[in-house]
Amino acid sequence: MRVGLISDTHGLLRPEAERALDGVDLIVHAGDVGHPEVLSKLKRIAPVFAVRGNVDREAWAQQLPLTTVVETGGASFYVLHNLRELDLRPDAAKFNFVISGHTHQAEQSVRQGVLYVNPGSAGPRRFQLPVTLALLDLGKKPWRAEFVELRGAN
Repeated sequence: MRVGLISDTHGLLRPEAERALDGVDLIVHAGDVGHPEVLSKLKRIAPVFAVRGNVDREAWAQQLPLTTVVETGGASFYVLHNLRELDLRPDAAKFNFVISGHTHQAEQSVRQGVLYVNPGSAGPRRFQLPVTLALLDLGKKPWRAEFVELRGAN
């Protein structure tokens, strides 16, 4: 079971991102989608679970939850856009992963046995940060996100 993690597309789904996600079984979008077409394109690749970010203010985005729970491949994910708005203890709730976005910085860390992953930003480049997304292979333990820099992205 391979899971694609993407965030902060801000209305731009790059061809490099589509290629990087090709073959995943599931996609998690951690908010700031920016345009409904992004989700439509992602759904052509794999089933998508998405949350609403702070830029997702238009009527179409109101259908997106602020948080969601995804259970797949023997793992459970808690998804939200801004990690600072985390309102539960993921370890107590028995989540394996917390997936967030917002900072545009790709990072992962383990806290109380929970893997926290921010896939970075796959949309328009900001702050001279790399344009990235992340992949998880749930068949390989210990679980670690593989960050993919979308080369050629301006």
